Amino acid sequence: MAAGCWNSFLHSFFDYETPRTIVIYSKRVGAIFRFTQFLIIAYVIGYVCLWQKGYQETEAVISSVTTKVKGYTASNTSALGLHVWDVTEYVIPPQGDDSFFVLTNMITTPGQTQQACPEVPSPSSRCQSDEDCFEGLSDVRGNGIQTGLCVNYSDTVKTCQVLAWCPHEDDSSVPTPALLEKAENFTVLIKNSVRYSRFRFNKRNILAHINSSYLKTCIYHRSTDPHCPIFRLGDMVRDAGEDFRTMAERGGIMGILIDWSCDLDWPGKYCVPKYTFVRMDNKNPTNNVAPGYNFRYAKYFNNGSKETRTLIKGYGIRFDVIVFGTASKFSMLMTVVNFGAALSFLSLVGAVCDWFLVMCTDKRNYYSQQKTTCLYNNEETAGESISIGKNYGTS
Repeated sequence: MAAGCWNSFLHSFFDYETPRTIVIYSKRVGAIFRFTQFLIIAYVIGYVCLWQKGYQETEAVISSVTTKVKGYTASNTSALGLHVWDVTEYVIPPQGDDSFFVLTNMITTPGQTQQACPEVPSPSSRCQSDEDCFEGLSDVRGNGIQTGLCVNYSDTVKTCQVLAWCPHEDDSSVPTPALLEKAENFTVLIKNSVRYSRFRFNKRNILAHINSSYLKTCIYHRSTDPHCPIFRLGDMVRDAGEDFRTMAERGGIMGILIDWSCDLDWPGKYCVPKYTFVRMDNKNPTNNVAPGYNFRYAKYFNNGSKETRTLIKGYGIRFDVIVFGTASKFSMLMTVVNFGAALSFLSLVGAVCDWFLVMCTDKRNYYSQQKTTCLYNNEETAGESISIGKNYGTS
């Protein structure tokens, strides 16, 4: 019994099976066969290899950004009088990494001191008597802490008294035109360094051919100076399809997009940044609530024992520098993987043609019978082939 099992194992171990082949002489099936092969080869070569560059491995960019704004302008208001603005006043905070804010408009409330004064009228602050006010209550939408007293805000309106910085800010109207509308002439130097660790590649957006004298005179222009790292604010806003002076009134958010997509199979000098500009915020909100971009800050003064401040509600444009991109380079591993995928796709050609043969041809029943016969008689006919011509004869 052991010998019989061993012989059976050897017999099955060294067996080799090969399918029986049917050759069909049909222009329709042959055309579909070649056309399907052509589609798969075109997909692999045209899309995978040439368009997607499937023979390359890729890596995402690692980036660092610093910015420096320059420019001067002047404004004349009743609160501040004639005032010359420099970079330390309109760039807040003074130093930024991948974003910076430029002040373009403001509402000032000078001479504020900490004291008790009527709250600004609102549904939660209006009152008829002291019973409508609550001592110690702090309304997050208000301006201070209630004292519990109901006082006259005007001849016709009473509101709860609050401890706060008084007088309160009146931001019901925004100055038009913007106080610093000439900020469109300000410039910003963007210094950007990128790294692709896997490929040991480093580069700056200040390219090798750029020297100090060129930096002192150049301004970025998409056609004439596409590699200059100094940008005029108005040009960036205009390139995004916006009007700077309109945007300056209530502020907004601009995106400076730097694309570092590079093919490192070519020399490194061809890897250069491409700049585009886009407005990030919604300039036309459906309900017109909280449009633009603004925030508040204060300048404090101490006159002897009394502290005062000037409250400023600043409107302006925030510029966000967004760096993205991928580097790609030839990889034998990716080439082998995609070549293997191409071969596996070619194996589908036979399945497509078989389906068409037994489902869509006039003699589909006959072809199906022949294939079934081949399947069940595989052991007796291994290695044989039959040819079916137009008259469906076999050999």
